[in-house]
Amino acid sequence: MISSNDFRPGVSIELDGSVWRVVEFLHVKPGKGSAFVRTKLKNAQNGNVVERTFRAGETVPQATLEKSTMQHTYKEGDEFVFMDMETYDEGRLSAAQIGDRVKYLKEGMEVNVVRWNEQVLEVQLPNSVVLEVTQTDPGVKGDTATGGTKPAIVETGAQVMVPLFITIGEKIKIDTRNDTYLGREKE
Repeated sequence: MISSNDFRPGVSIELDGSVWRVVEFLHVKPGKGSAFVRTKLKNAQNGNVVERTFRAGETVPQATLEKSTMQHTYKEGDEFVFMDMETYDEGRLSAAQIGDRVKYLKEGMEVNVVRWNEQVLEVQLPNSVVLEVTQTDPGVKGDTATGGTKPAIVETGAQVMVPLFITIGEKIKIDTRNDTYLGREKE
């Protein structure tokens, strides 16, 4: 159990049979009446955001989340096969369970899988990945580092906007949180 006085952004609680993460909180002490905690909660399963008010000191169950490091070994049909790096057990996840970052998932990549009651809540990819450019328009003489951008397709099939001087076959670093080009990767 966790007290509403201990709410902080990122804390996970159980409400109405699901897991919610505290996004924002505000302790309010009105001049008249008792104190309360106004929160904004995000559902970990479906992403819904709700605002909820708790009495100060009210206790709610804290969600017990299990985090395990798994390595993506291969893709079979519509499922991605992962190996637990501690127990070497094999597990399968669908693209829907992984989420929109599935476009950066590469064989051999280690990810963190967050579970609650044996249900996958989130698959956390590294903040940045290095991928090879497989398709992009050719650079033109005179393109500069401060110029515009162009779309490029990387080896996993994801599309990223890159500077004009990037060519096919180059390895680039990409931020998986906001789909941005971070720079060339030295080999």
